[in-house]
Amino acid sequence: MLQAIPSLILAFQFASPGPILVKLGPLTIRWYGLLIASAVLIGVSLSQYLAKRRNVDPNAIADLAIWLVIGAIPCARLYYVLFQWQQYAQRPEDIIAIWKGGIAIHGAILGGLVATIIFARIQKLSVWLLADLVVPSLILGQAIGRWGNFFNSEAFGSPTNLPWKLYIPPQHRPPAYINYQYFHPTFLYESLWNLLIFAVLITLFFRDLKRKPHLKVGTLALIYLVGYSAGRIWIEGLRTDSLMVGPLRIAQIVSLVSILLGLAGLAWLYWFRRPLPDVVPPENQQWDTVSE
Repeated sequence: MLQAIPSLILAFQFASPGPILVKLGPLTIRWYGLLIASAVLIGVSLSQYLAKRRNVDPNAIADLAIWLVIGAIPCARLYYVLFQWQQYAQRPEDIIAIWKGGIAIHGAILGGLVATIIFARIQKLSVWLLADLVVPSLILGQAIGRWGNFFNSEAFGSPTNLPWKLYIPPQHRPPAYINYQYFHPTFLYESLWNLLIFAVLITLFFRDLKRKPHLKVGTLALIYLVGYSAGRIWIEGLRTDSLMVGPLRIAQIVSLVSILLGLAGLAWLYWFRRPLPDVVPPENQQWDTVSE
């Protein structure tokens, strides 16, 4: 644990102390794994608390969390590996080395969505109701998880001389930028942006507890989709390691489509006043709250 103290000090200087938190004999604890595990535990606890405030069984959230982990993490890794196949084809043993980094949040969201739909159909719950309870935890988890990129010296931006520049060791620099030392800390930009979206979502959630009629089910999930994607578009434009299809950055394409879908969903709810497609009938897509 003594190694963690100088690590935290160095973190404020924007120079990674390295990916390993502590080594105890054959046991190696990495920052990336610790942050992901912390994000999951915090997220489940928060979503269970939010569920209680909406009179939703918190045990259902605990059960859903297992489904989300099973669906999201493998899909996040598979998504990344598929778009980096030339690299992993040379070292197939690294495909499962998730502790070294290399997961894509869009893959995680896709896998989590599929898992949520299956879970909701089995439990006869609204997909959008569950999504509204999960997205505040999701965006908070993303804010926490981005610091794993910092410790791994990955997911950074183009060279910069800004006061908050990030030092990247030579072995982690792209060949085109081998002679540059300092880069945009895009992990920090996205972490701060995600915290802003979390603040918006959690504020809307608690304000809505005291108001009737309540926000329509699905609203928070759609705001998450639009808000996160808007930030990801401009932050992705700074990065040097984007997943690409030809000259196009995959994350920017997916984010743009997500924004359009999110805005269309909000228009469907509030302009056309129609419920979103779901696995349960509209009458089961209603919020309830614990009385004050």
